[in-house]
This record gives sequence, structure tokens and C-alpha cells, in this order.
Amino acid sequence: MADLLEGIRIVDLTSVVFGPFATAMLADLGADVIKIEAPTGDVFRYAGAPTVTKGMGPCTLALNRGKRSVVLDLKRPEDAERLRALVATADVFIHNVRGRAIERLGFGYDAMAALKPDLLYVHCVGFGAGGPYADLQAYDDVIQAATGTATLAARVDGDPKPRYLPSLIADKVAGLYGANAVLAAIIGKLRTGQGRFVEVPMFEAFAHFMLQEHLYGATFVPQTYPAGYPRQLDPHRQPFPTADGHISIVPYTDAAVIELFDLLGAPEVLTVEPFTTPKGRGLNMTPLYAEIARHTPKRTTAEWCALLREAQIPAMPVRDLDDMLGDPHLREVGFFREERHPSEGAYVSMRHPVRYAGYEPAPGPAPRIGQDTDAMKRELG
Repeated sequence: MADLLEGIRIVDLTSVVFGPFATAMLADLGADVIKIEAPTGDVFRYAGAPTVTKGMGPCTLALNRGKRSVVLDLKRPEDAERLRALVATADVFIHNVRGRAIERLGFGYDAMAALKPDLLYVHCVGFGAGGPYADLQAYDDVIQAATGTATLAARVDGDPKPRYLPSLIADKVAGLYGANAVLAAIIGKLRTGQGRFVEVPMFEAFAHFMLQEHLYGATFVPQTYPAGYPRQLDPHRQPFPTADGHISIVPYTDAAVIELFDLLGAPEVLTVEPFTTPKGRGLNMTPLYAEIARHTPKRTTAEWCALLREAQIPAMPVRDLDDMLGDPHLREVGFFREERHPSEGAYVSMRHPVRYAGYEPAPGPAPRIGQDTDAMKRELG
């Protein structure tokens, strides 16, 4: 079966994580993604451990899978002209160069729309146009700080020190919004034949993502209770200790709470106020979580998993990152694959997580810096 995005060409002038993650999603589905890089390559190519080939760090193997790499120095007139010629062949031009800089280079929206009127021009920015932060630089840490995300841990444990979530979560979430924006624009173009400008602001995207639940009390006017979804901020809603590790248990329904305390061998906990009614239990989960934690050390993690799965109460062991390659479910569904890179040798890749009947995404390996430059020059004559 043909690739889902077969025939869609995307000229990708993004770097680091936000934009490259968006275009990696599209390359997975068969789009022809041409990554434009400076002669030194995308700076994120150098993030991580020493490599066989310069610029082929572990993160780039994931973020640039299935793409082609073309090196152009856009300050040189001949390379700027090559990019214009390449954009003229594309459906999508996506970049994360700040607005003033891209205009100085001659690749602003008006110039590109004049070159190709039906072009989909996607600008990945830190902060949206029209606000006081427009044209400021943004990285993951900055966005976590600006959206209140860095204060979430303090709301849980009482330590007032702000902390980042230890993941490039804002970059990756914004990348998903970016991929979604490109797909929506492609559908619009297929229906109308029209090109358009699309702005994907990282700050607004991540605020939209985080505030789905955490806007909470600030949803209503006038505001009568705080922002922050209490269930996520409960200090006792954490993995529970077992005899040999920790386990996540989520007794989401009242029936599951009752069943869980039977399995814990402590049904008497629910015979004492305020835990005697469904409403009382629902409003007082913090002390109930503490009670659960008192009883889970009685058994091993494996023993609890077996009992809880039989009772159909959601539970999973807390696993270390280094143990993920051995996860039995991921192994059975073929999530991790050992592949061979032309220059880097054997490496582990991850299967695209979404399943499409009759279609299996199979992007090629990440390119070396500029490995497709000569082929592109020949194509453009």
C-alpha cells in the first residue's frame, strides 16, 4: 500500500526538537521531508554520546529518521536561490527562524507566496505574533517556566523551589501541534487548492495542553477556587511502595476503591468516617492514598500486579528507563527494532505508535549532514 503522505514534499528549515519532531511524524507517514541544514548541521545533532560520525548523536537518529539532508548556506546568493527553487517544488515550507531574521534572508511568507501561491507556509515560533513576547527566543525550559509547569512539583510536595519536568515535553507537545497543523493545512489545500500561512506558537500550544485540566478553578468567572487540578496535585497520589519496589495503582471508580481495600486486607478502613459513603471517599482520597501506601509493602510488585489485574484494577510496576528495552508488551508488539545505519552501525529504533490497517510506516535511517545535497542539486539542474 502507498505511503499515507506519498507525494507530499516538505522543505524543513527547522532545528533542535520542536520542528524536527513535527516533521519526523510526517516523514514516518511517507512525506518527502528535505531537511535544510547549515554546513555544521543542526545543533541538536551533537546532543548525546560520542558517535561514529560527527553530528550523528542518538537524538538525531530518532528526530531525523526518514528525512533527506541538504546543506545550504543561505547567506550565499547561490544557495539562497537553490532553496527558492526547492521551495517551488514543495507542498509545505516549515521553519523555526524568528520572523525578522527570516525576512532579512528573503524567505518571509509574502516572498514565498509570490514564488508559489499555493504553498503551505508553516512558521514554528516560540511566542505568537501580536503579543509582547513575539520574536523572543524560546526553548523547552523557558516554556515550562512561562506556562506555570515548573511550579507543579512545588504544589505537590510543598518545596517552593520551581523545577522543570525532566523531559523536553514542551518541545515535543508543540511538535505534535505542528504536525497536526501541517496535516490540517494539507487537507484544506486538497479541498480548496489554496495555500496559506500557519503559525504554530510553542508557548500557546503548551499552555493549551497543560491548562486542559490545570485551568480548573480559573475556568469560571468570577474565580472562586484555585487553578490546578487537585487530583494531579495530591501529594499522596504517587507510586506505592511494595516489598521489592514500587507500583502504580489507580482505583478510579468507587467500586475499585472498595475492591482494592479488600485486596489490601484492610476493608475496615472504609467503615470509618468519612470513608463510609462514595461521596466521602471521593472527597477524601488523600488520606485513602496514605492508607494504601501503608498496606502495599505486604507483597511484591509482581504479586500485586497479578492480584490487581485479576480484579481489573489498573496497575503497573514502576520501571526504570534502562529496563524499557525489556518490556514484554513493547517487545511483543515490535516497538523497539534493531536496525543498521549505513554509517553508525547497529542501533535501536522505535516503531511509529499509531496503527493503520494495511499500512506500516517504515521510515529510513536519519541522514548524515548534507548527504543528499548533490542529489538535490542534480534534481534542480
